Amino acid sequence: MPARSFGVSTHLFHEARLCREHLVHIAAHRFDAVEVFATRAHFDYRDERAIAQLGEWLSDAGLTLHSMHAPIMDALKDGKWVGSFSNASANEERRKAAIAETQAALQVAATLPFRFLVVHLGTPPSDKMPPRDNERDAARRSVEEIVALAAAVNVKVALEVIPNPLSSAASLVRLIEEDLDGIDVGICLDYGHAHIMGDLAEAIETLSGHLVTTHVHDNRGKQDDHLVPFGGGINWDMAIMETQKIGYDDALMFEVADTGDPLDVLRRSEKARDRLERAFITV
Repeated sequence: MPARSFGVSTHLFHEARLCREHLVHIAAHRFDAVEVFATRAHFDYRDERAIAQLGEWLSDAGLTLHSMHAPIMDALKDGKWVGSFSNASANEERRKAAIAETQAALQVAATLPFRFLVVHLGTPPSDKMPPRDNERDAARRSVEEIVALAAAVNVKVALEVIPNPLSSAASLVRLIEEDLDGIDVGICLDYGHAHIMGDLAEAIETLSGHLVTTHVHDNRGKQDDHLVPFGGGINWDMAIMETQKIGYDDALMFEVADTGDPLDVLRRSEKARDRLERAFITV
């Protein structure tokens, strides 16, 4: 059986401008793929020079660009979002602005190919969420538009499980099976988000046949901490067993947060990666 791919999202370095050293560190800890977070303060997906540099850095580090995370904010500062984009807004101007940023990020694939575009539908609920920001019909129309844009550059869209009513595992499956009329779109299982939302095992089973990529991180069931696996409350033996049961055999992408020392986070992620790899072999 071929070795399973393990990768890291550049969310780990989200508050800094992405640089060559970030990718070198990821590769040095025995990860082979990355997901780049398309936030212009982190990686300017509208800058041709930044795209060319990213290609050089990936080649130098020997890493594969597995996926791009569609834009959801202008910047991340002190762990907080600065600005936000919502492709599920009933405000058509706001929805179209989100689509325009997503389209710009997708154009990276025209010169620097990647397999998946990970997409949030709407925004996580919060006191600052604009009114009618998570409307199902607006989300459906946006998915149809984004999938068409992605197909033009040979990218598959993966709708991420996030903690809002549009984006539970069950809601995403209903959207795909009942509302999207055969459109080719998959789902990104975010283990941490699914854990916060309830029964992780049930969520994994629900996604059978639709799961195309992942975000791997942990939490204690209340906040979206983006901890290294085994640092929170997720039963990873169960999660791996359920993941294998539905036949998922693609990349496991660590989306861990910087808790003060990103290199220490990578060291702990490397150990967690080995534990997960052993679990896949033994269950």
